[in-house]
Amino acid sequence: MDRTVFSIDGKELRSIALDDTVFGLPINDDVIWYAIQNELANKRLGTACTKDRGEVHGSNAKPYKQKGTGRARRGDKKSPVMVGGGVIFGPKPRDYSYTIPKKAKRLALKTILSLKAQSGCLRVVEDFSIASGKTKELAGILNQFGPAERTVIILKDDDAMVKRAGANIPWLSFLSYNRLRAHDLFYGRRVLMLESAAKNLSGKYGAASGEAGEC
Repeated sequence: MDRTVFSIDGKELRSIALDDTVFGLPINDDVIWYAIQNELANKRLGTACTKDRGEVHGSNAKPYKQKGTGRARRGDKKSPVMVGGGVIFGPKPRDYSYTIPKKAKRLALKTILSLKAQSGCLRVVEDFSIASGKTKELAGILNQFGPAERTVIILKDDDAMVKRAGANIPWLSFLSYNRLRAHDLFYGRRVLMLESAAKNLSGKYGAASGEAGEC
């Protein structure tokens, strides 16, 4: 498919051919959900922890005798039914992360890129850099492509100065073409992809990469 390359001023410059095996796939909702759930699970810290009755500090003595008081039988004050006692089946530290097949992950990323391209949310922008690292310069570029909304910029490499310029923009996130995240891509309402990143994506995920048959 052919896409227009825009300048940083929002003007049309030329056309670029995008690989249909990356940007023209049918939408697969299941694999997108699978990849996003995997990323969210891998981000969970799993540090929640409660104490059971064996870990709560306190005496093991009965608060009163077993019989003769007319009250219900009672064990020690660390019992789960007592205020300040242990917790029954409470959470313990655990690892929520798991892995999914690499082909499924690649297919999910390509499907999301196809979804954004087909819905008109994806725009290819000429390569640029922010030498000064100032937010004002990057904000001026973003204003050429519409109002402030959740935006993802796909970079050709790890450009520290561009990321520095966007650090103060809360609705902006950055991705490198070789380190994409399904969650950020899917929920980005606008995706700006640098021209070099578009070419690199076609080379990494396209038919020339030798994995065209995985879909």
